[in-house]
Amino acid sequence: MKRANSILTHILHQPMFSSLKNHYCYQKFISLLNPRFQKAIAFVYIRNDTLFVALSHPGFKMELNYNKDLLKSLLTLLTKHDEKCQHLKASSVVLFNSKHLSILKQEEPFDSVPHYRELAEGDFEIQCEDKELQEAFEKIKKSIEQQH
Repeated sequence: MKRANSILTHILHQPMFSSLKNHYCYQKFISLLNPRFQKAIAFVYIRNDTLFVALSHPGFKMELNYNKDLLKSLLTLLTKHDEKCQHLKASSVVLFNSKHLSILKQEEPFDSVPHYRELAEGDFEIQCEDKELQEAFEKIKKSIEQQH
């Protein structure tokens, strides 16, 4: 019986899934950067010996423009130290703005609907002659008591 590890390695070596290897290397490359730059980068890819870096906000472009050498040196260090990423080589870096979100985990939006604790205690007297209204009040009274 084949183990899951051997099946996954076989799938990764298929030519149609070669982009999965690259995705692992791109994520590892971004994780090597400091957190400020990690937030700035939406995604990266290499094409024709050029590292393309998509930025999540235009304000980061100038800051990363000054650090292109850092990006190239980190990529060469990654190729030297990680066997899976030895095929990545880039001689130049191109920065561009992207409308896509970062591939790193973003903070999940929180539910903005406010939830309040019930302040009523359900102690009220029903002074009504209509039986339908009395039943409705009893249901309200029971639901209030259940919430406490």
